[in-house]
Amino acid sequence: MAGTTAPSSRNVEVLLVHDVENLGKRGDIVKVKPGYARNYLLPQGKATVATQHNKRMVEKHREKLAALEVSRIKQLQKVADAVSKYSATIEAHATADNHLYGSVVARDISEALKAAGHAVEAEHVRLEGPIKELGMYTVKLKFHEKVQSEVKVWVVPSATSG
Repeated sequence: MAGTTAPSSRNVEVLLVHDVENLGKRGDIVKVKPGYARNYLLPQGKATVATQHNKRMVEKHREKLAALEVSRIKQLQKVADAVSKYSATIEAHATADNHLYGSVVARDISEALKAAGHAVEAEHVRLEGPIKELGMYTVKLKFHEKVQSEVKVWVVPSATSG
């Protein structure tokens, strides 16, 4: 009886070289029908046969990426710790009753922190809305899911405010 093979032998394991919609992401090892692998995935260069060597290479690559991510998180944590001990001062034109003519936004805070030597991008700054009055604000910073901090921001009248 030719058709009584075990179900697991009907599928082949392939290592995805590129993301394949509804199948998996690059680096995933997936089981597919032999015809799908033979007629589409392999000829299109979207996958390769999942040999033991390839599986080991993928695992080493994942370990290397994980180590890089740990290193990146440590670096971001250093930036977050340094920024949390700093307070930025931003000058803005304001009316006599402390309302700003414009507003202070994430980009302004990022530029003030960069000028002080802190690598903070505008997308790291989490404002609930633009700052429209003079005063002291505690602004949240999110560098990564695991790395968050706060910085004190002083919005003061510029020397030329009337």
